[in-house]
Amino acid sequence: MTQSNRLNGGLINRGKPLNFNFDGRTYQGYEGDTLASALMANGVRFLGRSFKYHRPRGIFTAGSEEPNALVELRSGARQEPNTRATVAELYEGLVACSQNYKGSLRYDLLALNDLFSDILSAGFYYKTFMWPAAFWEKVYEPIIRSAAGLGRLSGEDDPDEYEKGFLHCDLLVIGGGPAGLMAALTAGRAGANVILADEDCRFGGRLNVEQEDVDGKPAVEWVEQAVAELTAMDNVRLMPRSTAMGAFDHGIYGVVERVQDHLHTPVEGKPRQTLWRVYSKRAILCAGATERPIVFPDNDRPGVMLAGSMRAYANRWAATPARMVAVFTNNDDGHRTAVDLMAKGVDVTAIVDARLDAPTLTGVRLISGAHVIGTKGRHGLSSIRVRQADGREETLACGALGVSGGWNPNVHLTCHQGGRPVWNESIAAFVPGQNIPVGMSVAGAAKGLFSTEDALRSGAEEALAALEILGIAASALKLPRAVNSAYNLQPLYHVPHGKGRAWLDLQNDVTVKDVKLAHQENYRSVEHLKRYTTLGMGTDQGKTANVNALAIMAELTGKSIPETGTTIFRPPYTPVTLGTIGGRTVGKHFHPTRETPTDKWAREHNAPFDIAGDWMRARWFPQPGETHWRQSADREACNVRKNVGICDVTTLGKIDVQGADAASFLNRVYANGFAKLAVGKVRYGIMLREDGACYDDGTAARLAEEHFVITTTTANAGAVLRNMEFARQCLWPDMDVQLISTTEAWAQYAIAGPKSRELLQRIVDSEFDISNEAFPFMACDSVTLCGGLRARLFRISFSGELAYELAVPTRYGDALWRRMLELGQDLGVAPYGLEALDIMRIEKGHPTGRELDGRATALMLGMGRMVSRKKDSIGSTLDQREGLTDPNGLRLVGLKPVNQSEVITAGSQLVNETAPVQIDSEQGHVTSACISPHLGHSIGMAYLKGGDQRMGEIIRVVDPVRGTDVKVQVISTHFFDPEGGRLRA
Repeated sequence: MTQSNRLNGGLINRGKPLNFNFDGRTYQGYEGDTLASALMANGVRFLGRSFKYHRPRGIFTAGSEEPNALVELRSGARQEPNTRATVAELYEGLVACSQNYKGSLRYDLLALNDLFSDILSAGFYYKTFMWPAAFWEKVYEPIIRSAAGLGRLSGEDDPDEYEKGFLHCDLLVIGGGPAGLMAALTAGRAGANVILADEDCRFGGRLNVEQEDVDGKPAVEWVEQAVAELTAMDNVRLMPRSTAMGAFDHGIYGVVERVQDHLHTPVEGKPRQTLWRVYSKRAILCAGATERPIVFPDNDRPGVMLAGSMRAYANRWAATPARMVAVFTNNDDGHRTAVDLMAKGVDVTAIVDARLDAPTLTGVRLISGAHVIGTKGRHGLSSIRVRQADGREETLACGALGVSGGWNPNVHLTCHQGGRPVWNESIAAFVPGQNIPVGMSVAGAAKGLFSTEDALRSGAEEALAALEILGIAASALKLPRAVNSAYNLQPLYHVPHGKGRAWLDLQNDVTVKDVKLAHQENYRSVEHLKRYTTLGMGTDQGKTANVNALAIMAELTGKSIPETGTTIFRPPYTPVTLGTIGGRTVGKHFHPTRETPTDKWAREHNAPFDIAGDWMRARWFPQPGETHWRQSADREACNVRKNVGICDVTTLGKIDVQGADAASFLNRVYANGFAKLAVGKVRYGIMLREDGACYDDGTAARLAEEHFVITTTTANAGAVLRNMEFARQCLWPDMDVQLISTTEAWAQYAIAGPKSRELLQRIVDSEFDISNEAFPFMACDSVTLCGGLRARLFRISFSGELAYELAVPTRYGDALWRRMLELGQDLGVAPYGLEALDIMRIEKGHPTGRELDGRATALMLGMGRMVSRKKDSIGSTLDQREGLTDPNGLRLVGLKPVNQSEVITAGSQLVNETAPVQIDSEQGHVTSACISPHLGHSIGMAYLKGGDQRMGEIIRVVDPVRGTDVKVQVISTHFFDPEGGRLRA
């Protein structure tokens, strides 16, 4: 329980001790600790194992760039693998476990991999798993699956909630360090709507870990005052624990807010994490910089860490990795670490500085022009081997080594839209290039300005520039006085001499030798290097490894680092849980369920439901005495043919198309002609994909010269709108046309049957003439109902009967349904569901999704003449390809059994009358089938090879799975009323 490595000071609350558990042992830390700092204070250095060779790993950094200290946090259903201990805030009762080992952490059985490192070098999987082929399934795959991954999931359902939200602002400031705070203060005082997001729980960035003054006071005090001022501003939203994980188009940023990750158990009813979509007019990236190490032999032992992180643990968390440390550096920043550690009472054995002209430091031994060339220690560092400038070598005892090879600006978000960073020789690092996301600017260390003074100045300047673009008046603030220390860097990326492997990517076990092997095998492109060696493909995305690897490849190829280039950065900036990405879209919410306006009425009448697209639709409406669905569906279909039926077709996609070029636009989207469609008329149309296949059919009604309403199938409503939007924005951006989905805005009902007009005349206001002469088949108009309710009336028929579709605003849908059933009692009105609808559409030969299966062409559907050759439209050229116009290709036909007592089943295969039942004999397949109550026997629709030339032929419908073999006659798909007299009545 003693915190042997706890120092004085820090920003922790010693008045609130916290107990936690790691690998079954209980420890104590304080409020304000991270799991990493608390373990460090308790002398725990060995936290886990590396991915490939299972080498011991300890704490390497103090932030989200951590490659090593990955743990399994929590237990049970909330178990969270691969959590970076460096960003996991300590709380009472925290439970964490080390991961990625077999057996125990100290005696990992898979550490045997390290003995075979020569065999398991870069690219070994490409060379090994290809042969012999028979080994893959029985040998290689089981081994890989067993060893793959780092941590493990519990396998239980996550009990926590996740949320998504939307935020809007004038200025988004990403990063709450000195540059970010100054930018937010400048914009906030000017009255701009500001969001300040930082991934830490405390604003201040590096100011929280440095022993320096800002404006004559300790930096931490200045941060507290700035945060207090921003908190008091109504126009500023502060978002701690919030990581900007991606920069997307049009000023949109993804921000993950860890709302309750710092609590033992999230408060019920509140999200654990929220994924915000932030819409910003301007954004300033103040993401700071990440220190990079110097690569040398055996540099991966627990206790070897970044010098800046070592300083951060001492100053912010009052913890040291050991009581005796050393520093290896090539710049002045490493000296700052030594000074701060000595001030805290830590014994600094030596500063090993690669520069011959390194500045001296009182109270500590300086070894200038020297390199660390090796380390000792099984599960933690015990000593380092140093080679001096004159070639002499010596061993220095130490429990930890702080390494500083310079700082890399965090340019990642500037590259998320394809931008490339550029090399800055003065700081030996990549900085943002010119092609950064529109509306973004960069300030502070992310721009390569490392001093506090420069960071404050650049934050204010970028905020003023952004406000000027936004037209918001602002005045320059008086800048706080701050340190403007020199950087004084002499580039050193790796130590070329010494024995042992030199590690680049500590998580994936990529060494300098692996980069050399990639070069030798001609994988010299940075993209090839990354994938061949797995460099930077871990949870840290190579934040501490990539630049050093690029420098080594540059050295091998004889090129400069900028000539060698860098890999592209992609979202997310840091790992994001799948729960956060999914939000509430889990369980019953995974696939959204939509209810029609008549849903309540249907449930009141015990209707069974089916899912159609995203909608719940009633299948039939049972009556007393009906014991089988066929009884209900047949009754409903017969009632439509005899009296009048009503069906809720709200689920059909409805898209409003308006604009001076609306007709011309639809003429290009539909395969058949629409440019000359008269106002007040409806036309059936088909849409083709670019490859010539039909993907949807529906109707387009012209309500006015520049106003159309089109309907789509239920399942394809989203796809049709998406494709139309693509055509509008990308194919023909100059056309004056606007689109909007109105599917949910209008309740729509099919009213079908010989008495449908009579029922409509009882609800349509009298000034509208809907007689056959005034309102013929395929007419449309805007009307009013029941004394003024606005509506749209379309005379179209899916059932083959005299029929209409009537649309009213959705909020009146339920009331209208009930009113029609009330007014039509004497007419025999009755609702009908999906089953009756399917029966009647098969009787009329209308295709649905079963026929529009993604492979069907207009010719296959018997609609080849609908594809106009007098105009250009999407897919109209490729549907004429030789393979799609084969006269012996599949054609849609009707089938009826020779023996009318036999049943045709959908999905069955077609074979010739005397052919054997085998794949070579296959002639097509049945797409839809039903037992027609009007014809008295089974009927079916099918695709048959050369079907349009085989009318009257006898073939067989076979289904070996269900054991059926039925002789059928090939006939037209128009089984019922083929002349169409009923629908024109």
